[in-house]
Amino acid sequence: MTAEDDKPPHPRAIRSFVLRAGRMGTGQQKALEDLGPRFVLPYRAEPLNLAAAFGREAPTVLEIGFGMGGATAQIAQARPDTDYLGVEVHTPGVGALLKLIGEQGLTNLRIVQHDAVEVLDHMLAPGSLAGVHVFFPDPWHKKKHHKRRLIQPAFVSRLLTRLAPGGYLHCATDWQPYAEHMLEVLSAEPGLVNTAEGYAPKPDYRPLTKFENRGLKLGHGVWDLVFKKR
Repeated sequence: MTAEDDKPPHPRAIRSFVLRAGRMGTGQQKALEDLGPRFVLPYRAEPLNLAAAFGREAPTVLEIGFGMGGATAQIAQARPDTDYLGVEVHTPGVGALLKLIGEQGLTNLRIVQHDAVEVLDHMLAPGSLAGVHVFFPDPWHKKKHHKRRLIQPAFVSRLLTRLAPGGYLHCATDWQPYAEHMLEVLSAEPGLVNTAEGYAPKPDYRPLTKFENRGLKLGHGVWDLVFKKR
């Protein structure tokens, strides 16, 4: 056994995602090649100048884990006066959102393809965000995996430092036990105040996804939580 073998294992870093294989469509691949250089910002461990990245001064909302980007594009299109920074690790999702950006002529969207925890820690300045969206994060159903859930006290404290006073955190989930966990964690953060008595009505700006629509027709619930920074 070497001295290297004697070293304790390196603690696992907090991650906001799980890597899963995904196929790239030709349209997604072309969007990556054609639009990636303009709309995908490289990860750098230094503060991002949001005004320079978007070419203007505007309120900025961070979305963590936008999936295939359909809801993100709809929100950005409906709110042209707000800039949206989407963070996603999966390349097919990045390609899909870039394709929508091209089709809809969106100019108020930028993407960082990297772990959201590191983006939050290193690229976003304190008080720089008007809002944060966390829609349908992995609920980690098994009890032994609950510690992997993104919405945890330490992560919420991190988010809070990046929100401007009065900025909001909007979470949504279709898994009731996770909704209950989120409500408990967010309610316990002294720097946040709930905008509703418990769960919030779905804000008009959050579109229904196909998956969500299908679930609602089957009687499945969806829970929104909207908290503001004091």
